Amino acid sequence: MSHSAKAVVWGLASGRPADASLVLWGIGTTRALRAHWMLTELGVPYLSHRIQSRTGETLDPAYLKLNPRHKIPTLQHGALTLTESAAIIHYLAEIFDPPDRLFIPADARQRARLNEWCYFIMNELDGHALYVIRRHVGLKHIYGEAPQAVESAKIYFREQIEPLAPRFEGLAAYLFGERLSVADMLLTTCLEWAESVGIAVPQAVAAYRDRVAARPAYVEAKRRNDPATVPPENICISVGP
Repeated sequence: MSHSAKAVVWGLASGRPADASLVLWGIGTTRALRAHWMLTELGVPYLSHRIQSRTGETLDPAYLKLNPRHKIPTLQHGALTLTESAAIIHYLAEIFDPPDRLFIPADARQRARLNEWCYFIMNELDGHALYVIRRHVGLKHIYGEAPQAVESAKIYFREQIEPLAPRFEGLAAYLFGERLSVADMLLTTCLEWAESVGIAVPQAVAAYRDRVAARPAYVEAKRRNDPATVPPENICISVGP
């Protein structure tokens, strides 16, 4: 790469053997956070290239060969390259031996229920609501201001999540019982994103969000994903000239 970013190896103290072919590109966004979270939950050592969106780093010719759409995150695992956060965490949950605390569907019915949640979260909450707000608030210098679209997106988010509130009342832990699922990871990141832009959710949903967000692996993943984090020098390697 032509930039002078640092590549950071995370997870070496986990006890799992390092896999030199496991590389994650991207920090600083909710979508990159999801990949860091799953890798942290799994306790898998990986190389993290700490590039950010809208900095010019994703337009580097070498990176464009990996992801021509110049987005983050991008995951490399050997010959496989994935560029969508939901696909990345699904893949990681299946390819590595998961700890007992993670929910992995055992049959087609369970997979269908999990996929229903995931498609709903990524389409209705992430894509149709939260990213509209991102474009016209956080990136208004690029996409322009659109206050009516932003307000409509906030209303739409609430209209989608509020009817589901009864499902969260009395929920013991996670969407599929006592074990964290990919759907919980997608939903929690969206709920925290929503909170950050001033979208109020029902109390039962907020309690669920706070409970999941308190997981040590999530707290650690947020640290790894934070551009302000200064990793210890002994787990950094220089890349680029």
